Amino acid sequence: MASTSPSSLSPPPVPMELHASNRQKLLNSFRQHLSDSSRPHHGFVLLQGGEEQTRYCTDHLELFRQESYFAYLFGVREPGFYGAIDVATGKSILFAPRLPADYAVWMGEIKPVSYFQERYMVSMVNYTDEIAQVLADQYKGSGKPLLFLLHGLNTDSNNFSKPAEFEGIEKFETDLTTLHPILTECRVFKSDLELALIQFANDISSEAHVEVMRKTKAGMKEYQLESMFLHHTYMYGGCRHCSYTCICATGENSSVLHYGHAAAPNDRILEDGDMALLDMGAEYSFYGSDITCSFPVNGKFTSDQSLIYNAVLNAHNAVITAMKPGINWVDMHKLAEKVVLESLKKGNILVGNLDDMMVERVGAIFMPHGLGHLLGIDTHDPGGYPKGVERPKEPGLKSLRTARQLHEGMVITVEPGCYFIDALLAPAMENTSTSKFFNREMVDRFKNFGGVRIESDVLVTANGSKNMTKVPRETWEIEAVMAGGPWPPLNKASG
Repeated sequence: MASTSPSSLSPPPVPMELHASNRQKLLNSFRQHLSDSSRPHHGFVLLQGGEEQTRYCTDHLELFRQESYFAYLFGVREPGFYGAIDVATGKSILFAPRLPADYAVWMGEIKPVSYFQERYMVSMVNYTDEIAQVLADQYKGSGKPLLFLLHGLNTDSNNFSKPAEFEGIEKFETDLTTLHPILTECRVFKSDLELALIQFANDISSEAHVEVMRKTKAGMKEYQLESMFLHHTYMYGGCRHCSYTCICATGENSSVLHYGHAAAPNDRILEDGDMALLDMGAEYSFYGSDITCSFPVNGKFTSDQSLIYNAVLNAHNAVITAMKPGINWVDMHKLAEKVVLESLKKGNILVGNLDDMMVERVGAIFMPHGLGHLLGIDTHDPGGYPKGVERPKEPGLKSLRTARQLHEGMVITVEPGCYFIDALLAPAMENTSTSKFFNREMVDRFKNFGGVRIESDVLVTANGSKNMTKVPRETWEIEAVMAGGPWPPLNKASG
């Protein structure tokens, strides 16, 4: 019987083996590091989970989402937990908050520690007021027990992760430097169980993007597109959280790279002739997706829209084709720039020598952001700049969230764009070293165009790459879907 549901998907079960194997991976890397630096295999890795936050001074509790490193190792959805891994034995220990009796009246059943032990597949569960005692009892080394705490820089936010604090910590030796780089590197390479969740987040988000594309019409508000996406991913995918705030930019707004925030809240009315740039991704059981589709609001590309769209699509496809282990990400960014500049030259927006444009960093005027970033439990997953990898200094390239070589098991976004941003174009057309490349008349014609971004989530495989995102990309595919055609197209559905 044909399904009447607007979705062909249902949320998959989440095996706790995923987090148990993340812990084992950390333990193996950690022990290897201790051996390499001639240190004994003892002490505890200790992380503090996230705390529930209220809205300013009120009693309104914001919906809690677990701190990402803690989620990676323990998969715990509740606030107020701590987690430890005994480096010597490999035992995993959770510490749950001791809840007051009236929790049962207002918030629901108070679960026994046995519930958490079973649910999260750990060796032991105790209460958070027992941390000092339990760790001291478990410690088999000599002298003060050693704690490896999480402290290190997030290279996207420039914030530091917060090391665990608890009553009685002064009775322990603490190490603040060893854990962060090792755990971050573990997160860079995804297991098959992690990839299955990232794939589901991609599948439900891809399906939601297609649904939004089909229902978009002139006269709607941008936030209605956001609303349809949120509804679809939650209703049919069980995704209560998004990976980031939805960017639903139409017309000139599509040149605002992080549109959609509180001061630019997806509230413009869509007009016939606009391009829409929708950057939206659902999160499923901590693992995220990050997808951008660009399309004409009225369902038909003009020749100008096709020119810019295909410039970006060609760059997107060229990068995905070139991706494989050993390839450097900065080179991929430059490849994307070059393909976009080539198209802009063909379209007579730019004139002159392509290599000279690359030297003068003209690509950064049209694509000021980086080509893409690592993706996982965080949209901007950490690990982009480990020790020894330097951030480039040049315009455009300095915005890259990683400058690493690609390795099998990485998931990275490929998101080239081409935008007409007056704040960048005006000075570039005055600048003596770049003004010669611009055909002013054509640039003027595209002044209010906005921009195009095309973003897919791509897994680096042993000998190439796999695009995890499944949305219409070619102009004719988009036009067919917006005219009511099936997706995936029927002739491909069986393939």
